[in-house]
Amino acid sequence: MIVERPSAARGTVDMGWLHSHHTFSFGHYYDPAWMGFGVLRVINDDTVAAGGGFAPHRHANMEIISVVLDGALAHKDSAGNEGVIRAGDVQWMSAGHGIEHSEYNGSDAAPVHFLQIWIQPARLNHAPAYDQKHFAPDARRARWVLLASPDGADGSISIRQDASLRATRLLPGDALAAALDPARRYWLHVATGEVAVGERVLAAGDALGLSGEGGALALRGIGASSDVLLFDLPA
Repeated sequence: MIVERPSAARGTVDMGWLHSHHTFSFGHYYDPAWMGFGVLRVINDDTVAAGGGFAPHRHANMEIISVVLDGALAHKDSAGNEGVIRAGDVQWMSAGHGIEHSEYNGSDAAPVHFLQIWIQPARLNHAPAYDQKHFAPDARRARWVLLASPDGADGSISIRQDASLRATRLLPGDALAAALDPARRYWLHVATGEVAVGERVLAAGDALGLSGEGGALALRGIGASSDVLLFDLPA
């Protein structure tokens, strides 16, 4: 089964300092048909204006991953973690039994564009945890780079769920495939640019959900530069 999630169908938020698109129900946006995809609960496509940001707030029992596409994002939390992540960086915060954090634009002059992703953990009430790593965008040209995984394989960030996140960057004419296990679920999200996935053309914000599908998923770059995320999720 393949489900399509066009960018234009996502929930939208415009608060002046924040422009956001919600792939799944989140905050004031609620659609019972889009409550998540398996353990993948949130993909928020956020652009925060210079000087803007999310004031301290609390979360519990969620694996929160931020992928910065452009600009700089400043993080601070109640466990003492603090830093700025930039394009190519991936941040993971396991909220565990509860943590308070804030996320602000790390620049006074330019917006920051990032994806905030929530994945339900395999077990509740861990101690909170944090990590961040840089994955050079050019190193993922026409190849899958593992950003997050259950065991930290290949230098990825280790998360608390049987789920993996891979990323690639495709230029026009670049071709790449992903092997699919019919016993798993997959979510393909186009973060920037435009790609062909089989006979479909997907633009920034478009996504496909796949379950019970085997074989290979074929991708081809057709935009100037396209960033694509692939989630490998338990059934």
